[in-house]
Amino acid sequence: MNANKPHVYVLPFPVQSHINPMLEFSKCLASNTNLINVTFLITTITNKSIIKLPPNSSITFESISDGSEETQEPQNSADFRRLENIVYKKVTKFFIDQQKSSHTTVVYDSVFPWMLDDIAHQHGLLGASFFTQSCSVSAIYYHIKQGLLSFPFEDQSELDLPFLPKLQTNDLPALEKVMDSNHTMLEVLVGQFSNLEKADFVLFNTFDELEIEVVQWMMTCWTIKTIGPTHSLLQNDVVNTPHKNNQMINLFEPNQEACRKWLDSKETSSVVYVSFGSLASLEKSQIEELAWGLMMSKCSFLWVVRASEEHKLPPNFTSLACERGLIVNWCTQTQVLAHHAVSCFLTHGGWNSTMEGLSYGVPLIVMAQWVDQTTNAKFIEDVWRVGVRVRGSENGMVSKEEVCMCVVDIAQGDKGRELRLNASKLKKLAEEAVGEGGTTTKNIEDIVSRIMCF
Repeated sequence: MNANKPHVYVLPFPVQSHINPMLEFSKCLASNTNLINVTFLITTITNKSIIKLPPNSSITFESISDGSEETQEPQNSADFRRLENIVYKKVTKFFIDQQKSSHTTVVYDSVFPWMLDDIAHQHGLLGASFFTQSCSVSAIYYHIKQGLLSFPFEDQSELDLPFLPKLQTNDLPALEKVMDSNHTMLEVLVGQFSNLEKADFVLFNTFDELEIEVVQWMMTCWTIKTIGPTHSLLQNDVVNTPHKNNQMINLFEPNQEACRKWLDSKETSSVVYVSFGSLASLEKSQIEELAWGLMMSKCSFLWVVRASEEHKLPPNFTSLACERGLIVNWCTQTQVLAHHAVSCFLTHGGWNSTMEGLSYGVPLIVMAQWVDQTTNAKFIEDVWRVGVRVRGSENGMVSKEEVCMCVVDIAQGDKGRELRLNASKLKKLAEEAVGEGGTTTKNIEDIVSRIMCF
């Protein structure tokens, strides 16, 4: 490591959906410029869970204690404060011990706003807040902070919030599913804006054309830089050689070879890809409805069911479905979505999955679970028109009939062809954003220039 180079330290929140967008950005800074040293800070929880670190990485990894060596790992939103307090102390000590020069930048997860005042600016460093959710969802949290919305949300037929499309109450983030009696998670989400006006950069894993109105408004408030889709930043590694591992951090072992061979045996646009990400946990009864709905559709399907969720499958389902479906514990999602056999993506609608689906021009069927996913689903169906939302009953259960209908309509019907055309247009815009002269490329060039001149 060249001690004379500017140095960037990156600290994500320790879950896979936050880690990998920040890791992709870190690798982009390190490998595309070769002018900056980058250190990626991973907490004990992440370090214990990582299957393997990216090989031959251009960045350095450092472990920071989060206290999980001595106590239980976080199980709910209230535990966030305990983890945060420990990480705060350990990160503060880390930066004091390292005696950082002023030629240093700190990129921190937006849920750690204290990193700006107490670490970066306290030591005379640049500070950049990194948001792993969309600009539109983040704007909703800001409007809550400003008092334009209050939680619990009132049941209204239509909401008119600045710089956002018309929304109904069920289009807002599903916060009640992660809320404790102290509203800890709400405090965390609105707290992202507590000192944002002081940040040297505010980074979003999105691209300008996807959320143009809200991005332009945010630019009048903060030093916004859209830097997405982050998974496409190193296109030579991922797009041109999709068979290679894209060097993400995996907290689950991917069954990539099995996925590739199975997909290679399928016809173009014949497979429904199903995945609910690294955190969402469906009820057993919902898993069963989903399973039988996929079977009723008579479509081929590749379904990611984490090992911790396998017991919720119907008895003997894996063997019953073997002629039509492949069930794996994990996969490299970008490689699956890039495969010609994939017709559509049945997803929880997390922001990473949404961005990846859009970037590969794959129509989405969204079964939103919590937090931002309900709002992402609204944009997918009604704003970008690249997918549909499944409709549940009054108790939220999605029937096998609904699953079957959505899958058949999108995988085989006219609706799917229309959505695929719209998705291909967004795919092109995403490619332009990360291409030469694109908005994302220019933004990263601006960030690098500021870091180099600081």
